[in-house]
Amino acid sequence: MTTTTLAALVPALPFLGAVAGLLLGRTAPGFVRPLAVLPPLASLVLAALVAARQGGGRAIDAHTLLTPTGSVPVDLALHIDGFAALVAILVAFVATCVQIYSTGYLRDDPRYPSYAALVSLFTSAMLLVVYSGDLIVLLVGWEVMGICSYFLVGHYWGTSEARAASLKAFLVTKLGDVPFLIGLFALGTDAGSFRITRVLDAVASDGLDHPTLIALLLLAGVAGKSAQFPLHTWLPDAMAGPTPVSALIHAATMVAAGVYFTARLLPVFEASAAAMTVLAVMAAVTMVGSGLAALAQDDIKRVLAYSTIGQLGYMTGALAVGDRGAAVFHLLSHGAFKALLFLAAGAVIHASGTNSLAAMSRMSHLRDRVPDAFWTMTVALLALAAIPPFSGFFSKESVLGAAERLATGHPGPAPGAAGWIVLVAALATALLTAAYATRLWLLAFRGRGAEAPRHGRQPLTMTVVLWVLAVPSLAFGALAYRALPGWFDGASLAPTLLTSILGTGLAVVGGLLAYGAWQRAAARAPRVPLGAVAAHPEGDAGLVEAEAIAAHEPAYGDIAEAPDPADPGRLLLGPLYGPAAAGFHLDAVYSKLFVRPVLGAASLVRFLDREVVDTYVRGAAALPRLLGAAVRRAQTGNVQTYVSALLAGTVVLTVAVLLVASGA
Repeated sequence: MTTTTLAALVPALPFLGAVAGLLLGRTAPGFVRPLAVLPPLASLVLAALVAARQGGGRAIDAHTLLTPTGSVPVDLALHIDGFAALVAILVAFVATCVQIYSTGYLRDDPRYPSYAALVSLFTSAMLLVVYSGDLIVLLVGWEVMGICSYFLVGHYWGTSEARAASLKAFLVTKLGDVPFLIGLFALGTDAGSFRITRVLDAVASDGLDHPTLIALLLLAGVAGKSAQFPLHTWLPDAMAGPTPVSALIHAATMVAAGVYFTARLLPVFEASAAAMTVLAVMAAVTMVGSGLAALAQDDIKRVLAYSTIGQLGYMTGALAVGDRGAAVFHLLSHGAFKALLFLAAGAVIHASGTNSLAAMSRMSHLRDRVPDAFWTMTVALLALAAIPPFSGFFSKESVLGAAERLATGHPGPAPGAAGWIVLVAALATALLTAAYATRLWLLAFRGRGAEAPRHGRQPLTMTVVLWVLAVPSLAFGALAYRALPGWFDGASLAPTLLTSILGTGLAVVGGLLAYGAWQRAAARAPRVPLGAVAAHPEGDAGLVEAEAIAAHEPAYGDIAEAPDPADPGRLLLGPLYGPAAAGFHLDAVYSKLFVRPVLGAASLVRFLDREVVDTYVRGAAALPRLLGAAVRRAQTGNVQTYVSALLAGTVVLTVAVLLVASGA
């Protein structure tokens, strides 16, 4: 079988599995789980074969005309280079792990068949994005992922949070997709083709007429899909969906698509120094802002969501300094440990039997109750904090090294200022990342909240997946930084001494600060149940907040506890804690700047339609109605009346004729 055929089967198999799962979900439910697991597993095997044949060498290209358009044709094309080959393995691997995990996590969910089919379709769409050699075909996969995320985030559609989150995710990403679509059309028009290879050839020969405009339009779509400032606000709310969906979205699909797209078309962005600077600023604001927000979240999944936003900021920062090898290296490394973080968090939630345990202030004795989740999440958090020798250290250091080289004067495709912006923000984020990772570990596994009721034994499928993902989270980076340059552009990914010392040192400082703040807060503020007004450690304000949480979040067991006062985030952030917990009120800002004006305009249109247009229509109909009433009254049915009227009319006409004749 040719490599092209194998590559075509990689996205096709999950798609066929999704179709079969939807058709057989009701009639043959016994086939649902095999149809969920086997297609992505087969795609993983085929993607590995494609990568072995590609071998990091010359890209595999194949194309056939899909449809003539009269101007720029659309081709069904494959373009598989080292980046595509390895990212496809990541997507298939994480999707397989998520599907296996979901068979246990959602074993009692009545809507599991549709869920599994949508996950398979999601996987197929991302694989289409990865392998596609034509921008319009890539756009199809890009948009299918948006539809799948809408349904999957809203899986628990019975809750208002899930419905609102799915709608918000859809609308915010579509807001970025509109300029993205315009940018793709402009790019295809300037290059004379939507084929990626021809677009890159046009860039190399200075064939783009509007490089800055095109790059900025494309960046809007990337910001929406990869949850970068200012279009990142949908991702934390998307945690209302099932936890395995969060793992898939954050680790290998959806948010990874924007980074991968930018890496694949990086020369387009490098053609504009302004676009590279904008990308650097966007990455810097995203990294630092998400780190601060993560340090103030109580929901464990929201902490991980803001963590994803920050790690994506690292990737876009690497792209902003012109090193797509470092960006994709961190994409691969992050995919493994972020999937592990979410699935371990799912194991914690599953142990409680309720989503209310996602609040870290309510967690207690989880180290002993879910030891597999404890140990594997510890590995993943160390990788997230970039502590050597875990995988996140090597991939994050490659980003820091690339930024440091550009900042210190090495020639590159971006301005030197972009290097300094990314480097300073990335180092600050290294401290914040270690701080919120330590805080999460302390609150989740050494917290003193109310203990949730036991919910039975963890399914074996969930436990096995956690340990499988722990292996690349621990060992991938040390092996990959030596091997990956041959698959990418050849630039070194090895850690540099200066950034390794700075990054690791700041990470250690961040972890120690969080631990010290946790100990200090624990000593000052012991746990107090709701109802003890005078003894509440935070005073009346703390009691009000605790009662508000108890009123809006379902308590587990028979105890409703106040948030754990031993939260190091409060001490570390001080007055920033409130704004950071609310995501710096960006949703409120957007509501005032955009939502309210749109609603106001809609109200005005409704008023004009009701009071002006409808009044005109009613008035236009009144005259015929009055004439009809007058005519109806004349129709009495009395023959004598008709004859009298006829004679009177005859007399009137005769008199009128005589008057006219005499006057003439």
